[in-house]
Amino acid sequence: MGIFSRFTDIINSNINSLLDKAEDPAKMVRLIIQEMEDTLVEVRSSSAKTLADKKELARQSERFEHDANEWQAKAELALSKGRDDLARSALIEKKKCTENAEAIRDELNHIEEHLSKLQDEITQLQEKLADAKARQKAIIMREKTASSRLKVKKKIDSDRVNDALSRFDRYERKIDDIEAQVESYDLGSKTLSDEIAELESDEKIDDELAQLKAKVESKGKTK
Repeated sequence: MGIFSRFTDIINSNINSLLDKAEDPAKMVRLIIQEMEDTLVEVRSSSAKTLADKKELARQSERFEHDANEWQAKAELALSKGRDDLARSALIEKKKCTENAEAIRDELNHIEEHLSKLQDEITQLQEKLADAKARQKAIIMREKTASSRLKVKKKIDSDRVNDALSRFDRYERKIDDIEAQVESYDLGSKTLSDEIAELESDEKIDDELAQLKAKVESKGKTK
């Protein structure tokens, strides 16, 4: 849920509560501004946590890359000692580390996009907060008019709107159930593309092993 979706839910809930209690409009506006300020603090805290998670993922990626380099060196050592079996196993471990590092880098890219959008939303919220404070008196006057209209609208449309929303909820639940059933059939099944991709992966390991053997043999001849 985005900042503004959550914020709107909070504000609507409080406005309706205040209107039902016939609260002072000035108090209502102060509450709205307070909610905006609290939301801003919460979002900034969430952003700080995401930044911390990003740094931790970056460290993990570096560790996997370092491990991949070490397995490369071990594969070369094993070949130099005539242990093709150990060299192959080392290359497999290197491949795992490389894939893990790539997966983390992809996750870091998603986090970067999330942080960029989060920063845009924070900026928008700050602007709206400043605008609300600057137009506080005008907002109070608008609330008086809107509250009168809202009372009429609630009597006219409340049941009809609630019924429509209830139907939407039921439809969404039905669609969720259908999608879940479809996904359950896909679990654990391998496609032809998956099996071919595995063969290609094994072939790449064999090619890399052959290249390493040639490299090690070349080094032995030059000594």
